[in-house]
Amino acid sequence: MSDRTPAEVLLQARRRDSQAKRGKVLATLDDMFRRGDPVSFTAVAKRAGVSHWLVYADGVREHIDAARTQQDRKPHRDQQTGLAPSTASLNTDLELTRTDNSKLRAERDQLKAALRRRLGEQLNQLSNQSLVDRVDELAEHNQRLAAEADRLRTDNDTLRQRLAEAEEDLTGVRAALRRMMHHKNTADPAG
Repeated sequence: MSDRTPAEVLLQARRRDSQAKRGKVLATLDDMFRRGDPVSFTAVAKRAGVSHWLVYADGVREHIDAARTQQDRKPHRDQQTGLAPSTASLNTDLELTRTDNSKLRAERDQLKAALRRRLGEQLNQLSNQSLVDRVDELAEHNQRLAAEADRLRTDNDTLRQRLAEAEEDLTGVRAALRRMMHHKNTADPAG
């Protein structure tokens, strides 16, 4: 058995996939340059069948920039030999880019619509019964709280009444004590 975790296995597989894609991009770039095809990031990505972000990644971008620089150095010779891109070729590239953009926008719109449908389905799954159950639960809770509040009010009234009685008793005891002390002081003047 291997001591590698699933995450390590996945990471290694991704690295292999990334290296294979980078190798494919570089091979495509060499082929395009050898044939004299105009090198651009979009053209390389399209021909290699990879995403645009990969051709701009470190380690790939530099090769494409170098190929473009080499192609830029020979425009006069290419123009003379007919290898420079024609206006029709540039227009074709522009149209292909516009088509790609349209496809991407359509895909984005489809994804948005799918997300809206999914959210709508989730909202519909909350049935009326669950809402009624929740209202009933809240009403029951409210009744319990109202009963508790009434009980606490009654307890509070009882405690206030007891406190008033205790204050009256204390006042009476104080008065009796004063009378007793006064009587004791007046009864025994020698003390």
